[in-house]
Amino acid sequence: MTQTNTLKWSFSEKILFRFVFLFLIPFVLIINNGIFPLLYLVTQYPLSLLQQFIPWIAKNYLSIHYRIDVSPTGSGDTTFHYLQLLLFTSFSLVGTLIWTLIDQKRISYNTLYYWLTVAVRFYLAFTLINYGMVKVIKLQFPFPGSYRLIQAYGNSSPMGLAWTFLGFSKGYNLFMGIAELLGALLLFRKTITIGSIIALMTTANVMAINYFYDVPVKILSTALVVMCIFLLAPNFRILFDFFIKGKAAVLKVLTFPQLQNKWANRAVYGLKYLFICYSFLFIIFVTNSREYGDRAPKSPLYGVYTVDTFIKNKDTIPQDSKETWRWKYLMMQGTKNSAIQYMNEETDYVEAIANTTTQKLSIVFNEDKKNINHLRYQVPDQNHLILQGHIYGDSIIIKLTKKEFELTKREFNWISEQPFNR
Repeated sequence: MTQTNTLKWSFSEKILFRFVFLFLIPFVLIINNGIFPLLYLVTQYPLSLLQQFIPWIAKNYLSIHYRIDVSPTGSGDTTFHYLQLLLFTSFSLVGTLIWTLIDQKRISYNTLYYWLTVAVRFYLAFTLINYGMVKVIKLQFPFPGSYRLIQAYGNSSPMGLAWTFLGFSKGYNLFMGIAELLGALLLFRKTITIGSIIALMTTANVMAINYFYDVPVKILSTALVVMCIFLLAPNFRILFDFFIKGKAAVLKVLTFPQLQNKWANRAVYGLKYLFICYSFLFIIFVTNSREYGDRAPKSPLYGVYTVDTFIKNKDTIPQDSKETWRWKYLMMQGTKNSAIQYMNEETDYVEAIANTTTQKLSIVFNEDKKNINHLRYQVPDQNHLILQGHIYGDSIIIKLTKKEFELTKREFNWISEQPFNR
């Protein structure tokens, strides 16, 4: 490896660096996503100002008259986020112009470039590590639950389809997670290039899924790809000569800008590794403390049940009945959240708590949260369930059979004489 070039930068290089610096620094600080622990204690104040300023700008100068929601919604592609991106871009353009006018004699920005790469490397690395952890532990993409299994295929959204596809396989989640965990290579100067190449492949795949399956994390995933390209930029020509022309190549390596005091240099290195260890431990702790995805607690009656017999006030309602209120499926999911699908295909999401000690199932419907309906349940065998009691004063007896799905039965096969594609 050779050290990075310390010669005079060209005019275009300086212009481009100023813009990139002014764009990436606010992006890393404001769109932090919890990557840098405790940084929010500082960035919450400029973020709060942006949450007030952007809606005001949108209403008064951009003719956007609908309400701009600044509260977290799970989407990273809201109107607020795009306007924030527009603001960052405008700030970078204006800032680049001013910076160019007042700093024309600067030969290069080697030191500033180094610290910018540090910020980008650590942001990119810990973002990938965080995403990698929730894939390895399988939190991000859970196995298709009872709601998803009973849902008509055509009624799923593109994002729901992607989540179902990715959530089915533990092995593929592990594969994706390990690839993203290799983002840790970005934390060290000598492995920046290989780390950036791996990160580019993983983030490009994530970006493609987000774009083509309408996952609302397009801004962040695109930014991660741009950051990978930024880190690889000094070695573009060298990599081209090596991979395309087959020439021998020596990669450039960033040089740490040594401080005059050797103790100060040691302190910087010490702080680096202290920060890395703290961030790793923080991510591991937070990830392990989460209870969602495949780690979410399940109901003791977990599964999808077909309603074979439905008796209301001693009147048996047949399966082909047109009574829309008759149950068709009971979907037991978490320790509280479950759902009932009726004959008209409408689904009622309810709170259903099964008490294994008293053998009682308590159901609370959304339209009447104050009324708790208590049913006794019996489990004659692993495939059948019987409910008996009262719902809104009506006596109810329901006999159900646990539904099996080909998706959950099919296992890995080394040998397949014929494709099993259904």
